[in-house]
Amino acid sequence: MAQSILELRGVTCEVAPGQPLFENVSFVVNEGDIVVLQGKSGSGKTTLLKCIAHLVLHKGNILYRGRTPRVYGIPTFRTRVLYVPQRPSLLPGTPKDFLFSISKLKSHRAYKDHKPEKAAPHKVLKRAVEVSGLWGVEEELWEREWSNLSGGEAQRIALAVALALDTAEVLLLDEPTSALDPQSSSMVEEFLAAEVKSPERELKALIWITHSDEQAKRVGTRFLNFLDGGCAEETSSV
Repeated sequence: MAQSILELRGVTCEVAPGQPLFENVSFVVNEGDIVVLQGKSGSGKTTLLKCIAHLVLHKGNILYRGRTPRVYGIPTFRTRVLYVPQRPSLLPGTPKDFLFSISKLKSHRAYKDHKPEKAAPHKVLKRAVEVSGLWGVEEELWEREWSNLSGGEAQRIALAVALALDTAEVLLLDEPTSALDPQSSSMVEEFLAAEVKSPERELKALIWITHSDEQAKRVGTRFLNFLDGGCAEETSSV
């Protein structure tokens, strides 16, 4: 039986008092799940991911491994339930700078003490470059400013960073392939699905926003649709 990793209980986010963007969202994420979020633009999908990552104020409860994020400490929780934005090109500096900055954060240093063989910055960079290279990203792009990368390059590099860090059990993916061509998108999809199944990796589940029904069918194991009126319902298919 699959183990529960993440649980949402009645999560509600308001744009103003008494005006919910969405309300009472409840579902459980188990090991092996790829939960696809779909719905109209502006329905609250990205905001839900940010609520899960504790980047946006919300009501209701979010539990990771049965405990609230505050029990772990929010920074530690965010290393285990990691949000990957749709537009990483807004970040300052270069991807290499970004990766090394993350590795110096206290929460990541704590993980480094736990698994030093996996967390050394140069080893993380090596794997990140290798992963992105499988997706057609040239190594020299890691030394280029985020603002000088194309949308597709930035998306692939940000995903490679998240995977190479190998701290997250759940990745929160906000349209991670929206700027990619079909071939590149397919390579990323297959790689992510394989990572979820790999016993050698920390990653156990994905929550994935997409506007593509075709992609949802390819990657999803479960589906959550945002409806008019600020509610969300789980369905058995797209």
